[in-house]
Amino acid sequence: MLETIIKGGSVMAPLMLESVLALAVAIDRWFAFRRNDKVDTRSLRSKVLELLAAGKVTEAAVLCGNTPGPVSAVMLAGLQAYAKFRGVTAGRPEVCRALVEDAMENTSQVAVGAVNKRLGLLSFVSSSAPLLGMLGTVTGMISAFAGMAAGGVSNETVSLGIAEALITTAAGLIIALIAVVPYHYFTARAGAIESEMVESASELLDFVTLRQGVSPAQARPTAAAARPAAALRPAAGPKPDVGPTGG
Repeated sequence: MLETIIKGGSVMAPLMLESVLALAVAIDRWFAFRRNDKVDTRSLRSKVLELLAAGKVTEAAVLCGNTPGPVSAVMLAGLQAYAKFRGVTAGRPEVCRALVEDAMENTSQVAVGAVNKRLGLLSFVSSSAPLLGMLGTVTGMISAFAGMAAGGVSNETVSLGIAEALITTAAGLIIALIAVVPYHYFTARAGAIESEMVESASELLDFVTLRQGVSPAQARPTAAAARPAAALRPAAGPKPDVGPTGG
């Protein structure tokens, strides 16, 4: 194995570095998504809505705060905003909805970044490894022809150059596969988590508006309502923990 890597020439160094990087990221993300799978988000959402229906907003927030993961973090942000502003915005459900929606949207952006953490490295490796392999092919052929020009036609000279070209090409393709397969798998998993965040946020927003006797369609903020909502919007503070996928 080591002898084959050495025959691949200098281009094998960055290729080996990329292979280690891709494997490290794939293993890290696998454990992160596995930890997230242990959280029953459907049960969490059901329990939160039950607590809210009973008027236990604080208990619902505590439940979300004690549950790791991006979905619970988004719901926690919405519950905290609702608990803080429901008294101030009494009689103005569209303003309350706008504040809660804004809080969850800000947290969602942080959570999405945590869910997609390091996936860009896999994308980079999957696209750059074949290019490095092609570069090794070119340098191998250059080495073969340079040896022929310097010492005449020699089976050893030609075979070494061709070996370098083929080894780097094969290594680049293998490393690209090591990166691209988990990249698409984890991207699909991240998309599913983002969908869950959207669904949970929508459920909470519907509850906030229906709780005040207004339909969700009526409570969507207009341009006039957005101004008082902006005035009541809290200053940026620490974000809720987005859970194990942020590790």
